[in-house]
Amino acid sequence: MTDTVTVLIAQRGVVTLPKVIRERYNVRPGDRFTLLDLGGVFVLSPQSSEIDALADRITQALTERGETLETMLQALREERERDVKED
Repeated sequence: MTDTVTVLIAQRGVVTLPKVIRERYNVRPGDRFTLLDLGGVFVLSPQSSEIDALADRITQALTERGETLETMLQALREERERDVKED
């Protein structure tokens, strides 16, 4: 379902979700949301974000393998060079 609703930003940045949306998704006072900023497009989700936890796990796994930013960038450069040669 893709409904478009307009919301107003009140003082101190308070956003009020329309009643129909609150009722449809059982949103109650005190519920926590995650706000993702995708380059000016805002996504408001009633579920907590797993992005930070996932990034931490990936970082830990790569560090344990001895990977660094430099080694990953070098691997990326080499892969791009292979792709260019194949085209």
